[in-house]
Amino acid sequence: MLDYVQGVSAKLNLRRQDVTAVLELLAEGATIPFIARYRKDKTGALDEVQIQSIQDEANAQKEFAERKAFIEKTITEQGKMTDTLQEKINAATTLAQLEDLYLPYKPKRKTKAQTARENGLEPLANLLLEQGNINIAETAAKHINEQVKTPEEALQGARDIISELVNEHAEVRAGMRRLFETKATVQSKVLADKEQEAIKYKDYFEFSEPISKIPSHRLLAIMRGFMEGVLRMAISPEEEEALALAEKHFVTAHNEAADHVKKAVKDSWRRLLLPSLESEFRMSLKVKADEEAINVFAENLRQLLLSSPLGSKRILAIDPGYRTGCKTVCLDEQGTLLKTGLIYIHENNHRAVEAERTIRDLIKTYNLQCIAIGDGTAGRETEQFIKKMNLGLPIFLVNEDGASIYSASAIAREEFPDEDITVRGAVSIGRRLMDPLAELVKIDPKSIGVGQYQHDVNQVRLKERLDQTVISCVNTVGVNLNTASKHLLSYVSGIGPSIAENIITYRNEIGRFTSRKQLMKVPRLGNKAFEQCAGFLRIKDGDDPLDASAVHPEAYTLIAKMAKDINADVKSLIGNSELVKQLDPKNYITPEIGEHTLRDIINELKKPGLDPRSEVQQFEFAAIYSIEDVHTGMIVPGVVTNITRFGAFVDIGVKQDGLVHVSEISHKYITDPNEALKLNQQVMVKVTEVDVARKRIALSIKQTQEGPATGAKRQGPPVPKQHNNKPKEDAPVSMNDALSMLKNRFSK
Repeated sequence: MLDYVQGVSAKLNLRRQDVTAVLELLAEGATIPFIARYRKDKTGALDEVQIQSIQDEANAQKEFAERKAFIEKTITEQGKMTDTLQEKINAATTLAQLEDLYLPYKPKRKTKAQTARENGLEPLANLLLEQGNINIAETAAKHINEQVKTPEEALQGARDIISELVNEHAEVRAGMRRLFETKATVQSKVLADKEQEAIKYKDYFEFSEPISKIPSHRLLAIMRGFMEGVLRMAISPEEEEALALAEKHFVTAHNEAADHVKKAVKDSWRRLLLPSLESEFRMSLKVKADEEAINVFAENLRQLLLSSPLGSKRILAIDPGYRTGCKTVCLDEQGTLLKTGLIYIHENNHRAVEAERTIRDLIKTYNLQCIAIGDGTAGRETEQFIKKMNLGLPIFLVNEDGASIYSASAIAREEFPDEDITVRGAVSIGRRLMDPLAELVKIDPKSIGVGQYQHDVNQVRLKERLDQTVISCVNTVGVNLNTASKHLLSYVSGIGPSIAENIITYRNEIGRFTSRKQLMKVPRLGNKAFEQCAGFLRIKDGDDPLDASAVHPEAYTLIAKMAKDINADVKSLIGNSELVKQLDPKNYITPEIGEHTLRDIINELKKPGLDPRSEVQQFEFAAIYSIEDVHTGMIVPGVVTNITRFGAFVDIGVKQDGLVHVSEISHKYITDPNEALKLNQQVMVKVTEVDVARKRIALSIKQTQEGPATGAKRQGPPVPKQHNNKPKEDAPVSMNDALSMLKNRFSK
């Protein structure tokens, strides 16, 4: 990969030495989180996004170089390489340019032009291309033979040869590509007799938009309708401009021969160039739209994974239900299952009284500190029942999306082989409140549903990005070595599933880790793996107080020297801001440890093991429980549950989330809801439209705030706080149709 340093540096506008350092570290087996956190001095403090970009760009340039070498080898073996062609290949900077140059030499299925050449019509094609004042009929007649019966057949064959030449002309293709980029439009129409079947695509029944402007969600919606067989889709510029562009290269006269060349150009455009470039741009637009949708999904996932944790508390978790009752579980501070039960609070007074007694007994017996209630079926009603008991404990409605998937998974069966899926689901609800990250890593990110079009985008790329996001979040927060599940450990830098399994096995043997050094005794966890993972693993109350921090063991000796220099010990130095202030980082710079690393060490000594996540806070909905309680003009509190490019979905406490279109988020013009909102953020919203029959709610945030024209200071949305995330199934969305595409949350 070091061969591509210069190209990567130029493309990403990064210093060559930083790119070199990153590629060297990656080649040595270092992970991106490790490089970003512990090798800042080598890389110029590049962040994870920049390091990932370097890796991706190096791979892209490697792919380009390999393809270029293959093309050169193939053309050379055909004996057709020339100095001019080699110069053009060397000057190519994109795969598209390379492929255009290779096209005339690329093995292909038998074409009309090949057949015409075999029939001896290439000389006639050349005569037409010369566009001299010749007698076309007489000239064509001279090329009649056993395979070519008439002059018209001869002329058709000659035009087929010219059509292929036009299609394979690198400059023509490059010009056509520029024409597509600047002037092509995406067009869609509903297929005949498909109007009812395609009703959710109504905005795309007669649609056209420049490819340079069409947003990803509209393109993906059209492509979905196209794949479902209800929409016709096309991508093209105006034919007149395309023909004029090609004719500039091939039409040089005004005579009968030139007319045949024009016919060949038109045929080439309609039969060869347009289908080829339309396919190319459909793919490139799809890749671009996929990437944008995946970016939205990844950012939403990051925000969800970094949701505020409650921390180590003894929890009563309730998975609500009506007829089947509410499953209850009691969890200790580590999330260990202590007790399970079933209560009925939604049927009759006798059972409700019994349920109240049971809850009070459980709280007293197990010294429970808070209550977690799943937000699905009967969630609000169960919350209402618990609040009326006046228990004096904090109550949290917890997002249970994906809990049912976890409950039936192999992971859940392994954790709770003797419990049924309802118990596993209730445990997941409680643990998710305790530490969302630790629990959510057990679920396929796609099942959490905080994106859009996840089933339409490239699944390999989606999985790659979501896995990168999970890894980044896990390593950003750090992991408690003595309480983490193997699934959480597997995402730690340098570990993976098999070593995570070995860590758990070893932990079960020794009881608990008391030192990071003990990791070296774990089977298959060698020096390299230890280097990569040690800084991200925390040991509370261990032999070395630094093991509870994000300081890497490779810096322990340096910190001991720091403590000695100010006549202190390491333990007293940690967390003591006054002592830390006495340190001058410049005195400790070495070839291995520079300013960036020392700054991180000093910050960590001030606040060791600081969780980057905000503290969880309670949230209370308005006293509305169904869509029938919602009326236009209401201003109510809500929580952002999903963010897309066209708007944000907000839970206001009923079974259907409302939609805040991007135009209703802020008085300031924004194009991306992420500019103003974050997942789990508490907001005040005004109800602007309610359609009870179709279960749709339109909301506005900006209508609850002072506008800039009033001169009053605009109140920003409240800070992000803990709450729920509800997945929205994919749907095509536009301004007019957004509400009709809003998917309802039904009982699980």
